Amino acid sequence: MKILIAYASAGAGHRIAAEAVYDYLKVNRPELEIELVDILSNANPLFRLVYKKGYAYLVYRATWAWRFLFWLTEVDLLRRLSRWVVAPANILSCRKFIKHLIRKNPDYIITTHFLPPELAGYLKKRKKIQSKVITIITDYGVHPFWISEGTDIYIAASGFTKARLLEHGISASNIKECGIPFNAKFLQKLDRNELSIKLGIKADKFTVLLMTGSFGLGPLEKIAELISKQAQVLVVCANNRRLYKRLIKKNIANVKVFGFVDNAQELMAVSDMIITKPGGSTITELINMELVPVFINAIPGQEAVNIAALKSYGIGMAPENISEINDMVTVLRNNPQELENLRARIRQLKKPSVCREIGDVIR
Repeated sequence: MKILIAYASAGAGHRIAAEAVYDYLKVNRPELEIELVDILSNANPLFRLVYKKGYAYLVYRATWAWRFLFWLTEVDLLRRLSRWVVAPANILSCRKFIKHLIRKNPDYIITTHFLPPELAGYLKKRKKIQSKVITIITDYGVHPFWISEGTDIYIAASGFTKARLLEHGISASNIKECGIPFNAKFLQKLDRNELSIKLGIKADKFTVLLMTGSFGLGPLEKIAELISKQAQVLVVCANNRRLYKRLIKKNIANVKVFGFVDNAQELMAVSDMIITKPGGSTITELINMELVPVFINAIPGQEAVNIAALKSYGIGMAPENISEINDMVTVLRNNPQELENLRARIRQLKKPSVCREIGDVIR
């Protein structure tokens, strides 16, 4: 049986989810012939540039424009017009991927981005392929672009996500509430005391992890300085070298500074709270680590909806300023029972078997 797993390298979340499914199937379903494809790798160079650089520029440098585009593609009439305009451009720009789908005609296409099911639907309608399409939604809300005639099964992150799909007219029989796939390292049982020694921090001190993605954006320095007066702070600067150098030079008491890391699961395991961006993959990881989140720097649109989704479950604080962040740290540091209550709600959202459940769909 041939399986093609497709993602788009516009934002890390789509790739992480696709790789998680790929890794699981390679180990647990050796009878399958599996291929992992970045749909943008062979796309038209201009199209690829717009998707990768254009997305990053809009969400981090021109959020007003992203907010407008998100609204434009959500409103029913405007959405239909925009898709009518965009669809031909997608087909022309992804001709190599389309030819690859026709040549391979896989039994299943598993996708973690909304573009592959649109193209697969185009081919299925013209009877060029007979593939079943499984679309994994990598946020907790559902933008209309995720809805495609080419999709046979939708994988929903939560009950909130499933409800949004039902509102879009998707039949309950075509929805599976499995969760968002994530790297298996976030399932490891880790010892806080041992890791604290390894990381050079105090295991018995209330600890806040400050991490906002690969760009290290947001007022991380100000937040770290303020909350360090009452908590141990782990700051992940990622690719923000200027921030890293400033914090190292300041050498703030109770603040441990990191650059780019590949052991986020260890940093989460030694922390009581995380201050972060509400991306779908990040939320899934912190849920499986049972880490209480405070969200900052939300991207208008999908990340704002992610916050709304978690708030519907009684978790996910979104302060309006740094002073409120400090107040939240104070409250949870001084109230262990409230911290545990939040963790209990988080545990109810854990979906550790997501990759296995997706694999079970393939028969």
